[in-house]
Amino acid sequence: MATGITIYGCEPDEAVLFREMAPRCGVAPTFVEEPVSAENAALAFGNRCVSVGHKTRVTQSVLEALSRAGVRYVSTRSIGVDHIDVEFAASVGIEVGNIAYSPDSVADFTVMLALVLLRDVRSVLRRADLHDYRLGTRGRELRDLTVGVIGTGRIGVAVTDRLRGFGGCVVAHDSRPRNSADYLPLDELLRVSDVVTLHTPLNAGTHHLLDRDRIALMKPGAFVINTGRGPLIDTKALVEALESGRMGGAALDVLEGEEGIFYTDCRAREIDLDTLVRLRGMPNVVITPHTAYYTDHALSDTVENTLVNCVSFGGTA
Repeated sequence: MATGITIYGCEPDEAVLFREMAPRCGVAPTFVEEPVSAENAALAFGNRCVSVGHKTRVTQSVLEALSRAGVRYVSTRSIGVDHIDVEFAASVGIEVGNIAYSPDSVADFTVMLALVLLRDVRSVLRRADLHDYRLGTRGRELRDLTVGVIGTGRIGVAVTDRLRGFGGCVVAHDSRPRNSADYLPLDELLRVSDVVTLHTPLNAGTHHLLDRDRIALMKPGAFVINTGRGPLIDTKALVEALESGRMGGAALDVLEGEEGIFYTDCRAREIDLDTLVRLRGMPNVVITPHTAYYTDHALSDTVENTLVNCVSFGGTA
């Protein structure tokens, strides 16, 4: 008997992969176009497993509604589970599972962002678009710099592997050191690094990991890259450090308050997130819309591992 799974709010390219892979995995998928909500949770009735995206918060009211519909397993199509109240889910009989995907997707993007910052590529491209081909800001080379990698899970390790190829100094911080990197206490890493890149999960202990005090520890002119989760950085403190000129620049693929803005065409609307507006006005800041993970390989991994997880749990009531 096929395993039933209700898939909420997936993009068209995800749906194509689900339809292609599901039969091979022995899964009968049911698609709900909208993200999961308390109002549409009942559509999962008959399936113990549901799949949700990382773009929508799965609140207590949603979890209660899913539980009433007989759902016992929520699989998020992401590595992070910070958008789900995992503790409350357990209290209503729901297990939460995440997935793994190619760490190379985020690792490649992270190194690209580092180079974009160090070579001021944003300004170069803007001038070239206007046929201004004069030399601009002189760039810096990674081999001359120290890069601090915070968080050395699969993605962080992939980043350190790539950075070593540039010949510079790579240091790392993690609560559980797990490779041959030169590990330092967090505050020391911040003091010595020219570039800091964040790859740690978001939880109560890492919320505003880079707060005002820790940003003040960073080297004058240092750069920060965040391809993890927006709230790892106190964005207001970051804006102040950038506006004062103390920090050299930032590349942010994730941002506090991104919900409802990222993944949306906002050309015809006013952006009401003050920090985003201020950051976008700075020439030394690069913002991308939570897209580091988005490659064909990673998306295929996401769909396949979602199906495998739900089959392993058992999806039909």
